[in-house]
Amino acid sequence: MDIPFLNLTQQQLLEKHLYPRITEEKKTYIVTANPEIVMKAKENEKYKGMVKQADFIIPDGTGIVMASKLIKQPIQERVAGFDLMTHLIGYAEDQQLSCFFLGASEEVSKKMVERLKTLHPYLHIAGRHHGFFELEDRTVIEEVLDSRPDLIFVALGSPRQEEWITKYFNEFDKGLFMGVGGSFDVIAGEVKRAPKLWVNLQLEWLYRTIKQPFRWKRILKVFEFMFRIILKKY
Repeated sequence: MDIPFLNLTQQQLLEKHLYPRITEEKKTYIVTANPEIVMKAKENEKYKGMVKQADFIIPDGTGIVMASKLIKQPIQERVAGFDLMTHLIGYAEDQQLSCFFLGASEEVSKKMVERLKTLHPYLHIAGRHHGFFELEDRTVIEEVLDSRPDLIFVALGSPRQEEWITKYFNEFDKGLFMGVGGSFDVIAGEVKRAPKLWVNLQLEWLYRTIKQPFRWKRILKVFEFMFRIILKKY
């Protein structure tokens, strides 16, 4: 489907690519792509262009890994966006780097930052801003630019987070940019992540659907993606 997925373990990605790029202040754009995002890119060329601008497109979805095996191009492992984000936050704390958190509601944003202060007391939080703004709003981008963050986590949901990152990426002279969907809600405690057993059984998607029934339309896209792979109608 014309999406060039990374085929590395999370540890390889961090140690061989992301940590060195952060140290060298080399701008980096990460897309955490699941079947829903792949289908959205298939249906919208403009969005596909935004996704393909990324330096790294990681397989954030069991369906992606399963599909890779079905087409005889196996991906080593699923790299969950939430796990990657938490590793990067821990690294930022250790290396005295700064993070900006953009997205979610004002209430969730506040709760998340307070939670991070507890989990990572030495983390330098450059700033935060809720996600309810127009993408063209210059006051938001100026606030992020002025804080000069090393890592920028954007939780606006797809496609808004990819739109925001690609729209303003060239205005920064450094920074790792990563779209993280609903991850702020998880850190804030508003949404529970699937228990370890569900994750190990590769049923995290089902757990999330049970807990958030409004997601059922999104799950249909996952099934469409898998049917296309099985029937070889890419």
